[in-house]
This record gives sequence, C-alpha cells and structure tokens, in this order.
Amino acid sequence: MVVGVAGMESLSLSEKAIKMRESLLKSQTITDNVVSILGSFDHRLSALETAMRPTQIRTHAIRKAHENIDKTLKAAEIILTQFDLSRQAEAKILRGPREDLESYLEAIDQLRNNISFFSSNKGYKNSEGVITHANNLLSKAISKLEEEFKQLLASYSKPLEPDRLFECLPNSMRPSSGSPGHHGDSAHKNHSGQNSDLETAVLTPPTLIPPRILPLLHDLAQQMVQAGHQQQLIRIYRDTRSSVLEESLRKLGVEKLSKEDVQKMQWEVLEAKIGNWIHFMRIAVKLLFAGERNVCNQIFEGFDSLSDQCFAEVTTSSVSVLLSFGEAIAKSKRSPEKLFVLLDMYEIMRELHGEIESVFKGKACSQIRESSLGLTKRLAQTAQETFGDFEEAVEKDATKTAVLDGTVHPLTSYVINYVKFLFDYQSTLKQLFQEFVKGDETNSQLTSVTMRIMQALQTNLDGKSKQYKDPALTHLFLMNNIHYMVRSVRRSEAKDLLGDDWVQRHRRIVQQHANQYKRTAWAKILQCLSVQGLTSSGGGSAVGGDGGNSSGVSRQLIKERFKNFNSQFEELHLKQSQWTVPDTELRESLRLAVAEVLLPAYRSYVKRFGPLVENGKNPQKYIRYSAEDLERMLSEFFEGKTLNETKR
Repeated sequence: MVVGVAGMESLSLSEKAIKMRESLLKSQTITDNVVSILGSFDHRLSALETAMRPTQIRTHAIRKAHENIDKTLKAAEIILTQFDLSRQAEAKILRGPREDLESYLEAIDQLRNNISFFSSNKGYKNSEGVITHANNLLSKAISKLEEEFKQLLASYSKPLEPDRLFECLPNSMRPSSGSPGHHGDSAHKNHSGQNSDLETAVLTPPTLIPPRILPLLHDLAQQMVQAGHQQQLIRIYRDTRSSVLEESLRKLGVEKLSKEDVQKMQWEVLEAKIGNWIHFMRIAVKLLFAGERNVCNQIFEGFDSLSDQCFAEVTTSSVSVLLSFGEAIAKSKRSPEKLFVLLDMYEIMRELHGEIESVFKGKACSQIRESSLGLTKRLAQTAQETFGDFEEAVEKDATKTAVLDGTVHPLTSYVINYVKFLFDYQSTLKQLFQEFVKGDETNSQLTSVTMRIMQALQTNLDGKSKQYKDPALTHLFLMNNIHYMVRSVRRSEAKDLLGDDWVQRHRRIVQQHANQYKRTAWAKILQCLSVQGLTSSGGGSAVGGDGGNSSGVSRQLIKERFKNFNSQFEELHLKQSQWTVPDTELRESLRLAVAEVLLPAYRSYVKRFGPLVENGKNPQKYIRYSAEDLERMLSEFFEGKTLNETKR
C-alpha cells in the first residue's frame, strides 16, 4: 500500500515536467514568431522613412521660407514705421517751435532716434541718404531752438525796479524813501543794533523769471547741450542775463567809479556813497546774485559745471563793479575819519562771506571768491594801518587852535568820540585783529590800541598846555581835558577795557591839576591876607592899645594890603570869569575849594584889621567887598564869559 502511493506521486511529477517542457517549447515558438513579425515591421518602417524623407525636406524648407518672409515683413514694417515717424517729426519741425514747443521737442527726440536707428542699420538701401537728410533737418531744428531759447529768455528777463528789491527786505532795512541814498548818512550811527538785525535777517530772493517758464527753458537748454551747442547756449544766456543784472543794479543806484573818481570826491559825498555801497552789496549778494543762482540751477539742472559757468559769466561784470569801488576805498589815501567806514565795509564783507562762498560755488566762480576774500583782507589791512596813523596823528597833532578859556580842546572831544565809536565795533575789531593775531590776543590787542591812543592824546595835551603863559590856566586846561577823558571812559564800554585802575589813576591826575591850579592862582592873593610883614618898622603910623588885635601894626600897610587884595581879586575875577570849566560838578567843586581857602582867610583878616581902616577916611576905598560879595563873585568864575560881560 505504501509502495503504491509512492509510485502514483512519481508518475504525477513526471507528467508535470513533460507538460512544462511542452509549454516552454510553445513559448519559444511564439517568441520566434513575434521576433520575426517585429523584424518585418522594422524593415517596413525603414522603407517608409526612406519614402517620406523628401516630403520632410520640402516641408522644412517651406517652414523656413515662411519664417524668413515674416522676418522680412517685420523688418519692413519697422523701417516703414521709422520713415513714417521721420515724416511726422519733419512736419512738426518745419512748423517751428512757436505753436507747440512740447511737440517740437518731442519731434527732435524722434529725429535723433531715427538717426540712431539708421546709423546702426546701414545695410538698408539709402540709409546714408536718410541719415544725411535727418542730420540736416536736426541742424535746422536746433537753430530754431536756439532762437526760441533766446527769445523766450529775453521776453521774461526784465530789470528789477528798486521797489521790488526793497519788498524782499525786512522793514528795518528798507529805505525811508524811494532813494537808497538814505542808507548812506553816517554808516556807524546805531551801528550795534542795526548790525544785529541784519545778521539775523532771513531774506527771500525775488522771482527773476516766472516759474512756469523755467521748465521750458530747461528743456530747450538740454536739447542744445545734446546737440553740442553748449558754447552758443552760454553766449546767449550770458548776453541776455548779464545786461539785465547790470541794469537792475544801475536802477538801484550802483555806479561804475574808478580809483581816480573816488580820490577826487569830497569826504561827505564819498561817505554817503560808501553807506550806499554797503547797502548795495547786501542787496546784490542776498537778493540779486542769489536769485540769479536759483535761475541757473533750474535752467541747467543736471549740468552742474555748465550752470556754474553760466552763472559766473552773467555775474562777473556786476561783481567787478561792486568790488572795484571797495578796492578803490581800501587803496585810497588813509585818514582817521575813514576808519569807521572801513570797518563798516570790512564788516559787510565778513557778513556776506558765507553767502558768497555758497552762491559763487564751483570752479568757474573761483576768481570771484578770491577777489571777494582779497578785498576783505585789504580792508582789514587798511583799517589796521589807519589805527596806527590815528595814534601817530593824535600824538603829533600840531593844530594851533587855541582854547583861550582852558576848556576841553576839540582834539580831546574828537579823540574820545573816536574811541567811543570804536567800542560800537568791538566784535568787528576782534574779527579784524584775528586777521593778524591768534586766539585770545584779540582782546589784549584792542586794549593795547585804546591805551596807546589815550596816552598819545595825553602827551599831546601836555604839549598844548605849555602854550599858556599863565601857569594856573595850564593846570586848569589839563584838569578839564583829563577829567573829560575820565568821565567819558566811565560812561562807556571803554571802562571795561581800560579797567578801574586806569580810571582811578587819571582821577588822581585830575585832582593833582586842580590842587596845582589852586596853589598857583591863589597863592599871591592869599599873601595879602597874611599877618606876616605887618609890623611897623618905623616911618608910618602904628596903632596900639587894642590888645592883641592889631598891636604894632602899620595902618598904612593894612591899607596897602586891602588895596592889593582888591586889585588882585578884581583881576582874577575879570580873567577867570572868562575861563571855562564845562563840567558843572567839577566847576562847583573847584569854586568851593577856592572859597574854603579864601573866604575864611578874608573874614579873619577883615575882622582883625578892618577896624584900623574903618576908623579912617574913606574906609570903603579899602574894604571894598564883604565876604558875601566875594562868594557871589566866585560863583561867576569859570563861566566862559566874554570880556564885555565880565566888565558889567
């Protein structure tokens, strides 16, 4: 049973193997058949490809031909478009820029594009002819553009009336009437306050060309630059704007004066012109030149060097006229009265320095900046030299103007006023001294200059005092003049500079001269009231028996003493009533000092020796005055009366 089952399994496997082999044989046969069929397809496809190749070649050629035709048509369309645009541009250009400037400028741009197109595509037939025609047309267009720029600029470039400029100024800086000359009378009056106003004032330049015109001028200028017509542009702009600027200044009052013209002028006329020049400089730089720079910047926007060059060429002549006047003053003959106008001129140049550097920026304006700075330095140099001249002139002043009454000499009041004016210019002087010295030395420099001037005055006054024959008048003269110096310094800023020591030292000098006057003028008359020498030495009648009052005193000698006193006092009264002590306080003080010495001595003398005379004949002949009479007459001293007035 077991063997039977095993045999059945062996038979089944064998059958399966046989069937599998048969299946594999069938698969191989099918595969061979498929391979054979596929090989047949490959052969047929190769034959089909060979058959279709000519058709493919023809199709590709047709496609390429179509592409070439499209390209040619497109190229032709572009060329035709360029020709069409050229005709449109030509038509606009031939009509000129007047009707429609914007379209005219667009036509020029289009013409340039056409020239560029045909220049880069010279393979086209007649390209050279097209380019030549377009260039000729462009040249004519630019010529018309130049003319349009010139006419448009000229039409809107008008000189400004002075009133238009004055409207741009703060009220404090406007002239009191239509004439700018009202600014020229004594430039240093109210100097400090006015100068402060000017430094803080913000000025708005006037509109020189309407804002709506500036973009048109800019576009025209831009086209001219692109066409290579830069020099023509500069010439047109310079010729038009420079003449307008010069006329604006002429209307304002600016004159072209040579050095010779300046030298021939009377000082009063020249001083007024200098005051006007200071005003003109401020208006020119802050308003006219600043406005001109604004116009240049807008018309030549994008062309900085061209803008600078045009601005320089427009303003050079006007700047030269203004600076040449300053140069003429700086180089003219120096004199003390010119110092303050020199300081005013130096001050305005310093004030305008920053604006000049800003408005006249760029290489093209370098000469103008250098000329301005050069004038500033020359004015500083001349002012400093004038200081030295003044100091020397004060010390050596040899005027024969005699002040017969011993009052304050004109030289003293002149010098003191001069020094007081200097202190209105303290900040300016410090700037000026900085041109020559460094750092904190500027303060000591001003102190040194002031002290030297005061010492020079004192030295001169000492010399002038020796002209008096009367020593008392010499001391009165020096007392008056030095007191005037001290009082003036104490009431001015000079006190801070010269210091309390200077004031106290010179007050002592005033007192010394007052004491010297008192001793010199009154010593002789006081001798008449002295008891010395009154004892009789015989030959005259002596009076005794009055106790110690007048024992052994000669009546005749007493009479002589009273007579001498009367004549001397009358002579002093006659003379010194014509003398002058102009300061009220000093005058009263001096009278009081004399009275304190004279009146007690006179009262004592009259009380002691008066009875000797009163008991004799004609006592009023000898005792002519009471102490009250003398006091009243002393109150007439130093009043500066005329001779006729004193005799009444």
